[in-house]
Amino acid sequence: MTRPRYHRILLKLSGEVLMGDSGLSIDPATISRVAEEIADVRRQGFELCVVVGGGNIFRGISGAARGMDRATGDYMGMLATVMNALAVQNALEKIGVETRVQSAIPMASVCEPFIRRRAERHLEKGRIVIFAAGVGSPFFTTDSGAALRAAEMKCDALFKGTSVDGVYNADPKKVADAKRYETVSYSTVLADDLKVMDASAIALCRDNNIPIVVFNIRQPGNLAEVLAGRGVATVVQNGE
Repeated sequence: MTRPRYHRILLKLSGEVLMGDSGLSIDPATISRVAEEIADVRRQGFELCVVVGGGNIFRGISGAARGMDRATGDYMGMLATVMNALAVQNALEKIGVETRVQSAIPMASVCEPFIRRRAERHLEKGRIVIFAAGVGSPFFTTDSGAALRAAEMKCDALFKGTSVDGVYNADPKKVADAKRYETVSYSTVLADDLKVMDASAIALCRDNNIPIVVFNIRQPGNLAEVLAGRGVATVVQNGE
């Protein structure tokens, strides 16, 4: 299926992607590979911003399940995303790619505060902008933060890099005959609880007509393939 060519995209990476198979919170080889793929896409002329989750270091909702106050856990998770953003920035700048990290929680010693117009200017200058700390408030996931930043930055699409090659009607790791969707509507994702992103993120993308492209980031070279319309992915959009 031929997909539209996007110009400005937001790439959402789960924190677990940075772990690779090493068991380390941040695997140097994995983060270097991901950085190379991001750099390759930037060299092709795409404008790119990135949101990285923090689940490889700390997941707020898991802390809440073990008795920690949910708001405190979420703030700790936001700090974990800043650590991941700095790691991705370091990997990109090692290979000569200019980046800026902007955090929803001000921490001037390590990164810029989130300022939409400044972020837009960075993109126009060819820099990759990495957004950290979600939306800056507890009870919102980094998926919601990614959808919000994609809307604010007027992105053509939100690319979600995962460990599977699209959206299925059941967990393909547990159900052998799970069906993969080529395209699926926002309403179907919400009604069938397909676990693409949390409901608030899906609704925000739907309301702003931002397609969500779900693909396997663990497969080397797949980001460029999907952007070129050749790779395997699922597009969540209006209609079926």
